[in-house]
Amino acid sequence: MKIAILNDTHWGARNDNGAIAEHQIKFYREVFFPYLRENDIKTIFHLGDVTDRRKYINFVTAKNLEDHFMKVCADEGIELYMIAGNHDTYFKNTNEVNSLRQLYGNTSHSNLHLYWEKPVELDMDGCNIMLAPWLCAENWEESMKAMADTKAQILMGHFEITGYEMDKGHLCSDGMDRSTFAKFDSVYSGHFHQPSSIGNISYLGAQYEMTWSDHDQKRGFSVFDTDSRSMEYIRNPYSLFHKIMYDDADMTIEDIANLDTSQLKDTFIKVIVRNKTNPYIFDLFLDRLQAALPCDIKVVEDHMNLDVIDESELVDEAQDTLTILKQYVQNLEISTDKTKIEKVLQELHNEAINLD
Repeated sequence: MKIAILNDTHWGARNDNGAIAEHQIKFYREVFFPYLRENDIKTIFHLGDVTDRRKYINFVTAKNLEDHFMKVCADEGIELYMIAGNHDTYFKNTNEVNSLRQLYGNTSHSNLHLYWEKPVELDMDGCNIMLAPWLCAENWEESMKAMADTKAQILMGHFEITGYEMDKGHLCSDGMDRSTFAKFDSVYSGHFHQPSSIGNISYLGAQYEMTWSDHDQKRGFSVFDTDSRSMEYIRNPYSLFHKIMYDDADMTIEDIANLDTSQLKDTFIKVIVRNKTNPYIFDLFLDRLQAALPCDIKVVEDHMNLDVIDESELVDEAQDTLTILKQYVQNLEISTDKTKIEKVLQELHNEAINLD
């Protein structure tokens, strides 16, 4: 038996951004469900953070979730097992109020299995798997006991574990200890969007790009085989964020005319200017990009240092806001615990990008 694994789908990401919503829908329409149909997969586990906002859901986002995911699963007879992640829960000390319960707690979808209170052990074709929703103050003791007592060798959940990459270059320093999960053969988790593995614990990573931090990072979904107890990774071929180096030292009008822009529609672009000696060529280059109908184009220039910095440093000039904030904190000459400052800044950053 094969089980498709999703996590951190974040319907409504970035303040219900329409371009991101279309990018998400494209993944399900052109990548995820076609793969399930081709391989006759009829079971999905969702490891938390189904929706993005903790406090409410936008009506259009709710419709997109229903039309492009929930209804497809129901119509095609796919059994859907979903646990609550931290973004699905309204309060931080209890999972009692959550998007899964409020949206689908009384649903007519007979294929739907929702878990938000405590871990549950499932027998999936002879393979025992424990699913664990987000751990909070209210369910902590019961959840820890359930994980200690279970005979299941496979654990899947939504955990915050120290030492794993949250996003590119940023490690979690304030989570659960890895030793907590030593008894399990394999642990698979949502929560961190960057896929990574240490020992028996693997973060599967998000399915698609949602912020500039995701640029050029592996995104996709996984398929678990209950017979071999192995996990296969299926990469999402579509990118939402593109960084394009510009250097007109040897560029011609013909080069611009032949520029491949087929993947740029409805995406976000950063043009990193290395050499700009011909304003006319540069304008033609931007016109060519605009004709591809991207969501946004930003130009990053460094007129003071173009002759002395290399390409990698130019790309660094286009880093996302969170990376810049964390680098700033690391460069501070203070005795205060910098990881605590980083965590506060990350929480403020996440709140800021979701403000109306």
